[in-house]
Amino acid sequence: MAKKTKDQRIQVILECTEQKTSGVPGISRYITTKSKKNTPERMELKKYNPYLKKMTVHKEIK
Repeated sequence: MAKKTKDQRIQVILECTEQKTSGVPGISRYITTKSKKNTPERMELKKYNPYLKKMTVHKEIK
């Protein structure tokens, strides 16, 4: 039988921070998972934005 443990990983949405200020239409978003135990604060990663065609900072949204 499998262990009964709490699910420590949650699904989060990352949204581009530069998209809104640039005026280019569209929204760059990524879905990923994170560990609540290891990273309790909001995530911030550099991801590719296809609308701006460059790497930008994506922050976790609620």
